[in-house]
Amino acid sequence: MNIWIVLASLIISALAIYAAKLLWQLKKQTEAIKIAEQKQQAELNAHDHKILTSVALIVRAMQVEQCELSEGCWRLSVLLNALKTSSDHQLQFPAIFGLYNSIKHMAILDQRKGLEKKQRMKEDFERIKFEAQYQDAIKSDLDVLADFTKQQLAEKAIK
Repeated sequence: MNIWIVLASLIISALAIYAAKLLWQLKKQTEAIKIAEQKQQAELNAHDHKILTSVALIVRAMQVEQCELSEGCWRLSVLLNALKTSSDHQLQFPAIFGLYNSIKHMAILDQRKGLEKKQRMKEDFERIKFEAQYQDAIKSDLDVLADFTKQQLAEKAIK
């Protein structure tokens, strides 16, 4: 009977040691996952900080009319869609995305240079018409976007 108690004690001790080892491995794995998540979040924040800095520059240029509305909205739409830590910008800034969606089919850069003069003028007229349609709403969106960008940059700097 005594041997059974010793044998049971050995089995329980072995199981306890094995359980402790598994708990230690789980703790290490949990810590590694947490560190990896923090590193990934820091990388996303750095990515977004760079984009938000560009957004802030474009917003300022548009507000002081150093950048055309159509060009600025095109650039802002692309940049805002590239943000990793926030979304739904089309709902937050409908005029900016509205103008972008209205003109995104138009030729740019070398493709524009290849257009005939009549076609370029037609696209210019269409673009100017859309700019006039969205102008007031875009100015309002720019104010909201300036505040949003400032807030996001402050949050990214903290983390």
